[in-house]
Amino acid sequence: MKKIRDNTIKLNQYLKLMGIVPTGGQAKLMIQGGDVQVNGMLETRRGRRLVPGDKVTIEGKTLEVNLDNNEDQNVVIDFPEQTE
Repeated sequence: MKKIRDNTIKLNQYLKLMGIVPTGGQAKLMIQGGDVQVNGMLETRRGRRLVPGDKVTIEGKTLEVNLDNNEDQNVVIDFPEQTE
C-alpha cells in the first residue's frame, strides 16, 4: 500500500494506485494526452499534487481523493455515486 507522508499524492501515482493504469508511462500518456481533469479543469502535469477533496475525472468517472493519514498512513479513496 502506498504510504502518504505529507497528505498529498502525485496525479500519476494516484492513477496507478487506483488501478486506472498499470504503469507510470501509461499514466504519463493519459495525462499529457488530455484525458484527465482535476476539479473540472484539464490537467496535463503528471506531478500535480492531489490533496483530500480533489476530484479526478477520467474516462467519464469522477473519483474523490481522501487521504487518511492515521497512524498507519493508509490511503483511503472514496468513490462517489455517479448521477446520470
